[in-house]
Amino acid sequence: MEPFVQETKRYLSIEQWIEHQPRLVAGFTTREGGKSQSPFNSLNMGFHVADNPKDVLENRFLLANDIQIPLSNWIGSEQVHESTVRKVEKSDAGRGSENLESAIAHTDGIYTLERNLLLTSLYADCVPLYFYAPSYGAVGLAHAGWRGTVQNIGASMVKLWHEIEGIPPEAIQVAIGPCISQTAYEVDQKVIEEIDRCWPKHLNDRPYKKQLNNKYLLDLREVNKEFVLQVGIKPDNVLVSSICTATDARMFSHRAEHGKTGRMMSFIGVRGGE
Repeated sequence: MEPFVQETKRYLSIEQWIEHQPRLVAGFTTREGGKSQSPFNSLNMGFHVADNPKDVLENRFLLANDIQIPLSNWIGSEQVHESTVRKVEKSDAGRGSENLESAIAHTDGIYTLERNLLLTSLYADCVPLYFYAPSYGAVGLAHAGWRGTVQNIGASMVKLWHEIEGIPPEAIQVAIGPCISQTAYEVDQKVIEEIDRCWPKHLNDRPYKKQLNNKYLLDLREVNKEFVLQVGIKPDNVLVSSICTATDARMFSHRAEHGKTGRMMSFIGVRGGE
């Protein structure tokens, strides 16, 4: 069953998590129901593309109203396709929410143990990773393109939670959100060499298929799933979306739209209160 369920035209929720934790807010935006003009139509959430920043801000206000968490509580990071993960706190509230300049620099993963903060990250084919430890109140997001994936950003999050926060891997739930599917993601030999370099040696099955043109179809979802399993996440605690951003009309796709497109947003946070 698809774990990301459409709540409104503007966003999908991780229904299975929210059913058990009503104070949790966790989801992924669509491209629908916003103010941006073509080719960013219509709910572009990214300031870093060549969209009108006033439209992007209005789109964010629309989502904030939908989920009832103000922009002043949002936190975003400058995503650079690497594997740096940082802890954020109330003092970071609002960073990256209304402009790119205030975002947390040079960071692709963020997490918090504090309530009333909304962590955010941006996508147009890369893999959104969500982390949640309900018994510890910890939430996190990581942005995994192929570079972040081979640098093992997902495992970095799990290890930080264990080593710094004392959260055991078996207490962590992971969701892999909408991203480009294997059938739509053709890569060259350079990328496959990087995958082979970090793929567990004891696993014979490889997460790619060679094509007649000497390129490969790569399953980034499977790579990220395997990497979090390798650091102790229980298989039953991993949810994987089947939504392909390159073929689903609700989604932006950098590859399908030749780089001229908007960005979806992953988001997660825990509301305050007892």
